[in-house]
Amino acid sequence: MIALLRRDLALALRSGGGFGLSLAFFLIVVMFVPFGVGPDSTTLALIAPGILWIGALLACLLSLDRIFQLDYEDGSLDLLATSPLPLEGIVVMKALAHWLTTGLPLTLAAPLLGFLLNLPDAAYLWVFLSLLVGTPALSCLGAFGAAITVGLKRGGLLLSLLVLPLYIPTLIFGAQSVVLVVRGLDNQTAFVILAAISLFTFALVPFAAARALKVNLK
Repeated sequence: MIALLRRDLALALRSGGGFGLSLAFFLIVVMFVPFGVGPDSTTLALIAPGILWIGALLACLLSLDRIFQLDYEDGSLDLLATSPLPLEGIVVMKALAHWLTTGLPLTLAAPLLGFLLNLPDAAYLWVFLSLLVGTPALSCLGAFGAAITVGLKRGGLLLSLLVLPLYIPTLIFGAQSVVLVVRGLDNQTAFVILAAISLFTFALVPFAAARALKVNLK
């Protein structure tokens, strides 16, 4: 399993498809918001948590189709499916590699980009924590969508349409856990629900993704 994770990390960093592109897209989204809504600092402070979360969510979508597609095209996925490794574990490692190369860099960059949106000082920590807890669910759900669409030509758009509705609960509670802090309210409930969503996702989604892969590889 560790060897598979290292392989996926090396391929992702070597190709540069997820790391740099996702960060660049995230930066562009955040930089364009003040041009669209105006430079008013109060308005930017109120919408900053939602913009950061939406930007991170959309940036995650850019590299989802690479989770299984490259392995499918070169035949590696067939070898992995017939190996002694459990297919569910392979899905988890693929999702973890996607998070380490996409979700984690976005999480680290979000507090820095929050400065451009006049994010209140008290919210910087919670932006980081909410993305740290919530983005693994985005990668895992993305792996499920990638497993369904693997082998389809030009399946990127279909993948986005399948995954975006599944992202809504994570987006709602992730953004709310920061918005409540901006408004001076208690965010404990929203943050706990966000953590529960991530745990629930990693507990069940790999089995559904493994089943989808088995169907597509037959």
